[in-house]
Amino acid sequence: MSTLIAYATKYGFTKTCAEMLAKKLDEKTDICDLSSDRPNLAQYDKVIIGGSIYAGRIRKPVARFCMENLNALKSKKLGFFICGMADGDDAQKQLESSFPRELLSSAVAKESFGGEYDFKKMNFLERFIIKRISGSDKNQCRIMKENITRFVDQMKNG
Repeated sequence: MSTLIAYATKYGFTKTCAEMLAKKLDEKTDICDLSSDRPNLAQYDKVIIGGSIYAGRIRKPVARFCMENLNALKSKKLGFFICGMADGDDAQKQLESSFPRELLSSAVAKESFGGEYDFKKMNFLERFIIKRISGSDKNQCRIMKENITRFVDQMKNG
């Protein structure tokens, strides 16, 4: 048996985090983009699910995957992560609202891995909104490596 990291991303930051996570796990790990693939959960004993947060919500493919596989996921060792610019209590609230409670309650690892604003990847409306929210028109990238390391430790020891 092996580990699955299933994620959805809009601009690629979550994919970057999923790849970093897979390297740190140091075990057989498959990575699956839920926007285009549907993994067979029967071949995994550990499942890690993550997604980017936009306007306070997780990507739709992640939410759909969790709901469609709710019963199968309950029998797995679970971890959940989000990617977004919120931190502290705001990130915790986003994480808790992004995944089904019955799955979160049995998860051994839950973290926020940080986020990114890359204005050249955004359309006009997205740039406008992010400028208003962040107060800046500068690209930002914040990968929380310590959170990824803590997540890996929890998955290995939990």
